[in-house]
Amino acid sequence: MRFNFKIIFISILFISYQLKTDCAEFKGKFLQGSFILGKTIPNSKVTIDDKLVRVSKEGFFAFGLSRDRKNNVIIKISNKTGTKLIEKKVLKRKYKVQRIDGLPSKKVTPPPEVYERIKKDNKLIGEARAINTSYDYFKDKFIYPLDKYIVTGVYGSQRILNGKPRSPHYGIDFHAPEGTPVKAMMNGEVTMVHKDMYFTGGTVIFDHGHGISTLFMHMKDINVKVGQKVKQGQIVGTLGQSGRATGPHLDIRLNWFEVKLDPVTILNLN
Repeated sequence: MRFNFKIIFISILFISYQLKTDCAEFKGKFLQGSFILGKTIPNSKVTIDDKLVRVSKEGFFAFGLSRDRKNNVIIKISNKTGTKLIEKKVLKRKYKVQRIDGLPSKKVTPPPEVYERIKKDNKLIGEARAINTSYDYFKDKFIYPLDKYIVTGVYGSQRILNGKPRSPHYGIDFHAPEGTPVKAMMNGEVTMVHKDMYFTGGTVIFDHGHGISTLFMHMKDINVKVGQKVKQGQIVGTLGQSGRATGPHLDIRLNWFEVKLDPVTILNLN
């Protein structure tokens, strides 16, 4: 199923904006699934919902809002001027639901013999997402990983297969010919490489600092290794259809630690 890329972006109103308070400023929209970039006085202490987050030497910090978040965000900033509490309301989104019936059972539920493999894959991904470095690459504008593409899947959408609700889709699917070069969206460090995960096939994770990471899935070739530093725009591999893919495409994901965010929100952040 194909989507009109421009209509999707307009319809969910991901127009980035900058909100200033007397102790901090924020870029991004306080909307379910969003990445938020914050800036405050250097050497400040910042907590998001009682979670202490890193603050760069320049005062930048980052966090995100989950797909189904319902409660407001509580931001606490302490520095030489005192302590301030900021409460932000989180706006709700509507997500697309697609029903597909008549599929073979193996296309809906993985066979028991692969459960252990899936568990190991998830452990590797979780460990990479948990990395918390002092890099502050996340504060700059990300680029698209492909030059030409068709968007075939969007964040938050959910399929009901043979009457069974599946997990929501947490990324963007870019369709292009197999073998299309794939670029790094931002400077970073490679924290995980796996050429054959059960669901995601060829998978790479890049750390951009402060718990912000991007994931590339279903790749054919992978040209980087763990620990390697990459530059924005660098070719890191090629698009494929590995793993449980129904055709050639690149599925990209964005995370703030374990919180799964909409990649559109870093691509539209000015």
